Amino acid sequence: MARGQITVRAARWSATHPWRAIAMWVVVVAACFALGSMTGTKESKNEGDIGEVTRADNIVKSGNFDDPDVESVLITAPSGQLDQAAANKAAGVVIQRMRALGGVAEVAQPMPSPNKEAVIVRVTLKDAAEGADSDARVQPLLDTTAQVQKQYPDLRIEEVGGLSIDKALSETLGKDFKRAEMFSLPVTLAILLIAFGALIAASVPLLLALSAVAAAIGLAAAASHLVPAVDAVNSVILLIGMAVGVDYSLFYLRREREERAKGRGHVDAVEIAAATSGHAVVVSGTAVIISMAGLFLARDAVFSSFAVGSILVVAVAVVGSLTVLPAVLAKLGRWVDRPRIPLLWRLTASKGQPRFWPTVLKPALKHPIATLLVAVTALLAVASPALGMQLKFPGTEDLPRTTSVMKAYDRLTAAFPSTGTSHEVAVRAPANQAPAVKAALADLMQRTKDDKLFAADGLEEPRVSKDGTVTTLEVATPYEGGSQQARDSLTKLRKELMPETVGKVPGVEYAVGGFVAADVDYAAHTRDKLPLVIGFVLLLTMIVMMVTFRSVVVAVTAIGLNLLSAGAAYGVVTAVFQNTWAEGLLHFRSNGAVVSWLPLFLFVVLFGLSMDYHVFVVSRIREAVQRGVPTRQAVAEGITGSAGVVTSAAAVMIGVFAVFATLSTLDMKQLGVGLAVAILIDATIIRAVVLPSVMILLGDANWWAPRWLRGKRAKHASPLPPAPEEERELTPVG
Repeated sequence: MARGQITVRAARWSATHPWRAIAMWVVVVAACFALGSMTGTKESKNEGDIGEVTRADNIVKSGNFDDPDVESVLITAPSGQLDQAAANKAAGVVIQRMRALGGVAEVAQPMPSPNKEAVIVRVTLKDAAEGADSDARVQPLLDTTAQVQKQYPDLRIEEVGGLSIDKALSETLGKDFKRAEMFSLPVTLAILLIAFGALIAASVPLLLALSAVAAAIGLAAAASHLVPAVDAVNSVILLIGMAVGVDYSLFYLRREREERAKGRGHVDAVEIAAATSGHAVVVSGTAVIISMAGLFLARDAVFSSFAVGSILVVAVAVVGSLTVLPAVLAKLGRWVDRPRIPLLWRLTASKGQPRFWPTVLKPALKHPIATLLVAVTALLAVASPALGMQLKFPGTEDLPRTTSVMKAYDRLTAAFPSTGTSHEVAVRAPANQAPAVKAALADLMQRTKDDKLFAADGLEEPRVSKDGTVTTLEVATPYEGGSQQARDSLTKLRKELMPETVGKVPGVEYAVGGFVAADVDYAAHTRDKLPLVIGFVLLLTMIVMMVTFRSVVVAVTAIGLNLLSAGAAYGVVTAVFQNTWAEGLLHFRSNGAVVSWLPLFLFVVLFGLSMDYHVFVVSRIREAVQRGVPTRQAVAEGITGSAGVVTSAAAVMIGVFAVFATLSTLDMKQLGVGLAVAILIDATIIRAVVLPSVMILLGDANWWAPRWLRGKRAKHASPLPPAPEEERELTPVG
């Protein structure tokens, strides 16, 4: 055993000074969390250049417009035709009572919809003080609306706006996330209990993962002052942290138990676990960090925030696995296997030969060519739907309709289209051209009147900056933001209407933004950046694998297998979410597309996490080869010997990711399904069918490398010391 390895040195020190190591870890985690609490989190403004929509945003910002929050009170008939007299009377009461509220700046006069089936009253709120609670600001308006509704029971009076929607969704989705996050803990513990058969052994990986998550959340808050954070970053830290934190501890703990089962002492068992599983943890952690670093190349605030959070939690999990985990194991000794769950303990401690995985391996061992062809063909078939993948942002229409405010939103946008999907026309020109800009915009609106792609409801009024140089105008479309008609209206506006009207004003600069523009431009941005990110991840991962295993072939094989796994995940997500057949099963409404940011993020996460299993399994195979075992037998020993660990680790990941697939939002559902399916495919078909077939076919060629790399292999080989004679023949635990 290579006692000079840093993983072995760290493990030996921790195992011989357990209380110091444990105390240092607790202090470090507490300090990281406290650091985040003191610095606070700097939220991202989602700045970045993703095309014309960014230019539109920059023009609008240069106008220094006041951007107050606006709520709309909608008055409609519960059924039949609206009583205009009653609606106007109710609108008068709304105006009177809203103006009496302290947080209201202005209340507009009521306006009927074009079809006379609705009346709207627009309420503008005063500017909020920094740090003001938005829920507290909007609640008096909601209460007032509810009071007017009671006064006029024959009418439907409801409030819709950014603040009221955010309040309702934060209540619904906030509970949703908390339930999912809380549910992931018992699911993980249950899987670990099945894996270890003992409560303490099952609790150790869970506690280490949670401490890594807590430390990373604190560090991410501090890091946000360099790379601003988005709201979802803590959920991503939890998702990744629970997955890798439990996996790394699981790999280490199972190997330590295996060595103890062979008769080694606690410190020796910890040392061997550090030299084998600890080394694999460092390699796989490095691979995950490299994959996540690829997100920075996307030059997007969301991806950069996710990258920082993911890299921090993986780094903390690796450090914890190499330092505090050996200390805990050495201190617990055989107490780690207490208290035992009777039936589960008998299953995990069984010394008989396993039956399931040797049966799964038989086709690959006996007929590697046929097995490989069948498996690869099946995976390519699963991946094939990805060729037709469409990318879209989830819009307001994709939010769950379980709240009354979203049902009211649908009625509002049906009556007044400009309150729903609209394009933001942004124009910047010299102040002396303001009359020409106004005339051009009037011409633009006139051209949209008889066009079915656009809608006018009387609410459209241009805004002009105080210096007269910037003008904005909302141009509505009656279609949902993710629809093809909405995209067609954007194309017509950008390519035809704007150049023929505003574009003729001398010295003008213009752009079209809004939700649809962001959707289209971001999808194009993602497609442009995806090859760059993939190339970066593939190249650096290959270098890491070559250096680790001193083999070009092992590195190339790892890249190919992970690409198959990622492709299959893409295919499943596309087949499930671009169609309607799974809507009832997963409780979602298909918008015919995959969330725009998902392919890029899914790739780097899957590529990183897949390396966990690959490094661990191939390391076991290489151990056998270094002992002189023939390739076919080494593959069988390596895969069956690691199958229990890989299965347990994969089950934990699948359980955590599947919980996210139960959330209400479409993007989280797609992420959860994509990750869970990919890990399932990766830990079964890829590692137990494709990998052994490839390695058996390659034989000794698996370890080929150029002379400059091959010459160092002997130096890095570290055969393990023999087990005590009386225990050497024992089958590894699990």
